[in-house]
Amino acid sequence: MSNNLRFGVGIRSVKSRTWLQDTARHFEDLGFDVLHVPDHLGAPAPFPVLAAAAQVTSTMRLGTFVLNAGFYKPALLARDAVDLDLVSDGRFDLGLGAGYVQEEFEAAELPFPSAGERVDHLEHVTRYFSERHSSLPILIAGNGDRVLTIAARYAAIIGLTGSGKAVADPLAERIDFVRAAAGERFDALELNIAITAAPSDDGSGIPDLRLTRRHATQLSDDQMLALPSVLSGTPRDGADKLRHLREKYGLTYFTVQDNHVDYFAKVIAELR
Repeated sequence: MSNNLRFGVGIRSVKSRTWLQDTARHFEDLGFDVLHVPDHLGAPAPFPVLAAAAQVTSTMRLGTFVLNAGFYKPALLARDAVDLDLVSDGRFDLGLGAGYVQEEFEAAELPFPSAGERVDHLEHVTRYFSERHSSLPILIAGNGDRVLTIAARYAAIIGLTGSGKAVADPLAERIDFVRAAAGERFDALELNIAITAAPSDDGSGIPDLRLTRRHATQLSDDQMLALPSVLSGTPRDGADKLRHLREKYGLTYFTVQDNHVDYFAKVIAELR
């Protein structure tokens, strides 16, 4: 793959089977390497959606970004994950997270564990797959020390948020933490970051910062534009920033939401 970069795109709703499959083919044609589905009540059901997309794509991988581990027992999750990998000819990436939305646990009639208990269960699920289905690539996304330690020990892909402790370069600090926790595994890990804001492709080059602002309420607009997870300017400017992130931090896997596809497809074209 040119420049050792990968690009993922997440879908947040599904209108019909035809719409989904046409969209999946379109994303593959645009150069996206991975189609992602999140795991929230009210969002599409990950496994049937990804199975339908697998029927009409051939090169694009399929991933969960990310499953709420607290919703699943490992053996039952493995039944779905392993068969999705089978019917997609080995193109499935299992993305896992600890879960954080209390209202979703309540709607699912599940107890809402403490943060520590949710991370314990994430480790339990991750170890289960690592021991029994080691050929299935695992992505773990998170920011805290314990989640990143689990990711460093067991995952193939680590999803970083670009934020962290109050230090001069929070992303570098988190990557250094992962490096120390991973030891000899670090060089084999793939580092991912989700792009939270990008221009709408209307020519203005100005990104919509509303999503970024939810998690960075203390930052000014100029400070948010400088975040690793925010792209602005022309597609060439966006491509230059991704090159910088690769060279400075070793990030090689970037994901966006479907509302950023038009702009980001042009970024991909600049990089390939």
